[in-house]
Amino acid sequence: MNFTIEERGRPNTQDYRVFFKNSDGKYISPFHDVPIYANEAENIFHAIVEVPRWTNAKMEIATKDPFNPLKQDVKKGTLRYVPNVFPHKGYIWNYGAIPQTWEDPNHKDSDTGCCGDNDPIDICDIGNQVCSQGEIIKVKVLGTLALIDEGETDWKVIVINTEDPEAGDFNNIDDVKRLKPGYLEATVDWFRRYKVPDGKPENEFAFNGDFKDRDFAIQTVKSTHEFWKALISNKSNAGELNCMNTSVSDSPFCCSAADAEAVVKSAGAFGPEEPIPSSVDKWFYYEN
Repeated sequence: MNFTIEERGRPNTQDYRVFFKNSDGKYISPFHDVPIYANEAENIFHAIVEVPRWTNAKMEIATKDPFNPLKQDVKKGTLRYVPNVFPHKGYIWNYGAIPQTWEDPNHKDSDTGCCGDNDPIDICDIGNQVCSQGEIIKVKVLGTLALIDEGETDWKVIVINTEDPEAGDFNNIDDVKRLKPGYLEATVDWFRRYKVPDGKPENEFAFNGDFKDRDFAIQTVKSTHEFWKALISNKSNAGELNCMNTSVSDSPFCCSAADAEAVVKSAGAFGPEEPIPSSVDKWFYYEN
C-alpha cells in the first residue's frame, strides 16, 4: 500500500497544508483512512510522520479539519515552533502518530488517572533515517512513555521504522536502553521541559517517568484503536473532530472521492515558502 502527499498553500505560513492520497491517487484522511496495521499478525503499525527529526515546526494532523491534512499549530496568532532546550535541537526523533487511533477525552485511563488528549496516539521513531514530513512508515512498537500534559494522558509510543537497517536488533524497550544509551533519558528530559520556554511548568509523567514495555505499549495502541472505532461509527461524541473519510464504509461520515477532491481544491495553490524566523534557532538553558 503506497501513499503520496500533495502540498497546498505556502510552507511556513498559516495556510500551508499537506494532504494525502492513496495508491489510486484518491484523496484520503491520514487520521481515518490509512489502516492502523501494516501487518496485523506481526503487530507492525503504520505511522504518519508529522515532524522530521531535528526540525522545529509543530506540524500535526489537523483533526478538526475536513480530511485532516497536516498543518502547523498556531498559538496566539503565530506559527508554533518547538523551542530548543539545551542540549536538544528541535525534535530528537521522527515524531508523528498512528492512524485510526484516538485518545478519548471522555475516558479516564486506569493507569494514569487522566483522560485522553483527543488526538491520535503519538509515536517517536528512534531509527537512523530522518524521514520526510508526511511520510507514512511501517513501525515496530518497542515501549511507551506516559506523559501527563496539562492534566491529560498523552502516550508517547517508542517505535522503530521497519526499514531501518538496525530494526532487527530492537524488539523491546530494554534493547533501546542497551543499544542507544542515553536516548530514553533524553526523551524524558525533552518532554519534561519543552514547554518551559513558553512560561509553562515542567510536564509530569505517570509511572515516575519509567517506560513501559512492548506488550504494554501494543495493548495501549490497540485500546486507542477501539476508541477510534467508536468515534468513526458515531458511537462516541466526536465534538469538534472531523471524521470525514472515504474508506470506512459503515461510518456515517464516509463520503465520496469527489467530496474529498473538493475539499483539497478549496485550499490555496502550492506556492513559494516563507523563511523560517531566525529566532527558531535560539537555545534555551535551564538547570536540571
